[in-house]
Amino acid sequence: MNIVGFVHVNINCRDYQVSKAFYEMLGFEEIWRVPETNTEEVARAVGMPPYRVQGALLALKGANPPVVVDLLAWQEPRDESAPYPNLYRLGIARLALRTTDISADYAYLLAQGVDVVSPPATVALNEDHGSRFFCFKDPDGTFLELVENY
Repeated sequence: MNIVGFVHVNINCRDYQVSKAFYEMLGFEEIWRVPETNTEEVARAVGMPPYRVQGALLALKGANPPVVVDLLAWQEPRDESAPYPNLYRLGIARLALRTTDISADYAYLLAQGVDVVSPPATVALNEDHGSRFFCFKDPDGTFLELVENY
């Protein structure tokens, strides 16, 4: 294998504009608009029939290495089922983002009316190192996590 890095994570949403505004609130910005349709070759590569989609790649401002979300609202085909209902379901469960001030971000998300799972919790690796984190949900119920290391 010749893997050298992480490219992006795909998050499907019901309404692109609503979700885009949410991710912009978190500090992401649109960097490339996804074509509404694509070639049959591209559709086959993602295991789908020819499709219609609204979305874009969003990058977290100032992140190094880059943190990129492929935010997509599928028009055709469309699946209205809910995202994972919990964090113990098989598959990719959540996207964890690093922060430098978890208390301020927690207060900000609460003030914005974001569905926050709990206050920040602490995980100690040893007496000098660990992290504080909390989970929250995007407008469609997809789990995200903020982590501050100490």
